[in-house]
Amino acid sequence: YDKRLMHEESLRTPFMVRWPEVVSPGSINEDIVSNIDFAQTFLDIAGAASPTDMQGQSLVPILTGHTPNNWRTRHYYHYYQNNSYHNITRHEGVTDGRYKLINYYDLGEWEFYDLQEDPREMQSMYGNIGYKDIIAELKADLINLREQYQIPPP
Repeated sequence: YDKRLMHEESLRTPFMVRWPEVVSPGSINEDIVSNIDFAQTFLDIAGAASPTDMQGQSLVPILTGHTPNNWRTRHYYHYYQNNSYHNITRHEGVTDGRYKLINYYDLGEWEFYDLQEDPREMQSMYGNIGYKDIIAELKADLINLREQYQIPPP
């Protein structure tokens, strides 16, 4: 539909870099990055100090093939607009690349996907007892990431 939903077609965005003598041509990296990392990266490249209140992380280590040990393993997503022109309900979620939990908090509804088993996200497995532990873990991660990014609960 467009880039407002947390489903894979919207969430995943190609990120290509050309930086001769720094980034190896043809290299591919699967680390989770976010648009909040761009400003930190540009400041790092320019040799400028990053303000302490910025939430992103410089991508320079990743671009040079040296992913930090403490690099994020989960991605937080939040869509704030509600039922406007696009008619998309506000939602937030968390994903680690395999599992994805989406909270449509105004509706009190959840979706959960195992992208390895269902890469096209055709059947939510929320409520499936076989996934209860990973769903509980992702819910805890959702709370922790909200706190990390100083986002009030919906």
